[in-house]
Amino acid sequence: MVYASTAVSFRKRLDSVRIAAQETAKRLNLDFEMVKLDKAGSQIYVYYEENVGDEPIPLYCDEGKMSDLEGISSALRSMIFVLSFHPKHSVLRQMRKEILKLS
Repeated sequence: MVYASTAVSFRKRLDSVRIAAQETAKRLNLDFEMVKLDKAGSQIYVYYEENVGDEPIPLYCDEGKMSDLEGISSALRSMIFVLSFHPKHSVLRQMRKEILKLS
């Protein structure tokens, strides 16, 4: 899930984060969702949620700075790989080899 303010005046940053998260989700056969926040904010966040209703886990924050697509994708893959070792995330554990192929 990508969380960003509806008052987004930083379209290029949002597009980079959205594309990286969407491509990563697609390659891992995971769902993708954009969540627009009503409050103003300059940071864009990406979260992972295994089951609806679970507490979302932060994977990435752009820290209000522009990053390249490859850097964002790499950060997302790294965090997903780390989560694959947690016993609660069996779905990610099963796709660990695929996560490694993305690196």
